[in-house]
Amino acid sequence: MSFSVGSPVLWVGFTLVVLTLLAIDLGVFHRASHEVHFREAVIWTAVWITLALLFDGALYWRYGSRIGLEFFTGYLIEYSLSVDNIFVFLLIFRYFGVSRQPQYRVLFWGIIGALGMRAVFILVGAALLHRFSWATFLFGGFVIWAGMKMLLGEDIEVHPDRNIALRLFRKFIRTAPHDFGDRLVVRRRGKLWATPLLLVLIVIEVTDIAFAADSIPAIFAVTRDPFIVFTSNIFAILGLRSLYFVLAEAISKFHYLKWGLGAVLIFVGTKMVVSDWFEISIGISLLVVACLLGVSIVLSLLIPAREAVPSAQSPEKSGTLRNPGDLRSQ
Repeated sequence: MSFSVGSPVLWVGFTLVVLTLLAIDLGVFHRASHEVHFREAVIWTAVWITLALLFDGALYWRYGSRIGLEFFTGYLIEYSLSVDNIFVFLLIFRYFGVSRQPQYRVLFWGIIGALGMRAVFILVGAALLHRFSWATFLFGGFVIWAGMKMLLGEDIEVHPDRNIALRLFRKFIRTAPHDFGDRLVVRRRGKLWATPLLLVLIVIEVTDIAFAADSIPAIFAVTRDPFIVFTSNIFAILGLRSLYFVLAEAISKFHYLKWGLGAVLIFVGTKMVVSDWFEISIGISLLVVACLLGVSIVLSLLIPAREAVPSAQSPEKSGTLRNPGDLRSQ
């Protein structure tokens, strides 16, 4: 494998720091489940972005400008792509009628699962790129295809009633028929039961796999260092929860951002495909990505949307959490 700044000590140390931050987050600041309001979400979004920039500054100081720019570009790409996650999470919560109060806790445990899944994706991807030269074209082509899908408006559809993982879980695991607030499991008659909220978490975890399949190859177009890919990816999803509560109310205003994200994916996919013949510097890559995202955001604010995105308040108006265990096969 090519040179990586990630020594075993750094890998272990970074993972421990992230787990500690998550433990403090849930155990101290969000110990009691509550509705996350806009001001609190903005503060936490700023905190996670600041931590990512401080980490990037440490990389820049220790390993030089190239590594620092690689991390920042990867972080910017992944953080931007997470807006697509937010839209789908919003639809999932709305579909099941999950009120705003337990949403933060569901997203928290979703991130815990994403840490492990994305680590596996990244290590396997790095090994493939190192061992097989044709994997570069495969990854690059896949990213271009994902970008074209975004430009054509093909979204990930939310159909929990067709989710294979959810059906298998419901088949073998006892599911409580009632809403138990923010609890994922309950004990009834001496036995553990899964709550509807746990099954919502499973849908989110499975959906994240699809997002990881798009975003991780995109970052490999920026850097082949698995440690930089992993850390930039993790910092982006750490801030995803608070960003969700910041943008959930206003996501309909960024209707052209998906086009910008599609163009970014096509650019980084092309960068990967032509890398053997023509190298696009990391500085130019960062400039192109920032310009594409910036233009799409400006256009979104200047040109009104034709169709509104479902409001984040819908779950609260819908009442009781819908039990995924009640879904029937079609």
